[in-house]
Amino acid sequence: MTDPADLRPRLPSPLHEVSDDRFARHGVRLLLKRDDLIHPELVGNKWRKLAPNLEAAAGRPIVTFGGAYSNHLRATAAAGRLLDLPTVGVVRGDELAGRPLNPSLARCAADGMRLHFVDRTTYRRKTDPGTLAAVLREAGAEDAYVVPEGGSNAAAVLGCRALGAELRGRADVAAVACGTGGTLAGLAAGLAPGALALGIPVLKGGFLDAGIRTLQTEAFGSPRGDWRLEERFHFGGYARTTPALDAFAEDFERRHGLPLERLYVAKLLYALFTLTEEGAFPPGTRLAAVVTGAPFEA
Repeated sequence: MTDPADLRPRLPSPLHEVSDDRFARHGVRLLLKRDDLIHPELVGNKWRKLAPNLEAAAGRPIVTFGGAYSNHLRATAAAGRLLDLPTVGVVRGDELAGRPLNPSLARCAADGMRLHFVDRTTYRRKTDPGTLAAVLREAGAEDAYVVPEGGSNAAAVLGCRALGAELRGRADVAAVACGTGGTLAGLAAGLAPGALALGIPVLKGGFLDAGIRTLQTEAFGSPRGDWRLEERFHFGGYARTTPALDAFAEDFERRHGLPLERLYVAKLLYALFTLTEEGAFPPGTRLAAVVTGAPFEA
């Protein structure tokens, strides 16, 4: 099996309005776009980004990249198992080689992904053609189809454009947590004219703006849609949380019965709550939060 459509994704994903007085008192309607329900193992935007790349791979082995807690690596490994495709995960940090695997990497290995650890200097240069060729050679994967870190490339952006199309006429602002920016790039392109795509980066650095423009240009020939980034809500960087974020997430879970994935979704909703309190959205705004993932169970 090599066709992702055979896995029967739930598309379009559900869109639910939730009753939350913290938004309602500002006249803002909060909608949850439940991309976490697309597929039990290829969750959320991982499906949207991976499916077109899996089709492009056409049965070839897949090599991709990520850190030790990468959601993207886990999703790619699961796709490999479900579609009977060999996968190789190039993992940042050669100091991890030989050590017991954390639950995230252990899941990748259990799904059949072969893990190849590289030092951080090499990892930073992974897009350099010479470095990439050397990494593929060392991993024994010279003939593999390469998917970039986070799955964000032109194919992924085209896949994520459907997310925006599903929200056309149903949201004035569509917000998503961002790692590499591919989901936001496609979301913005698919929304109706006049709607805003709002990105909440979960990493420090302020590097996403140029990357999103590049991705849109590669996918569409030029930047598309109305989008912007709010850089204040990374909580110290990727895979980092704070007591305030945990308290917010626990309160949201109690209010709405929705377990929140902490690295992306909790940061997104915290940001939207804060922005609403600051008056960033005029009364009557239909604010859609894209739930891109579910909490990881080891």
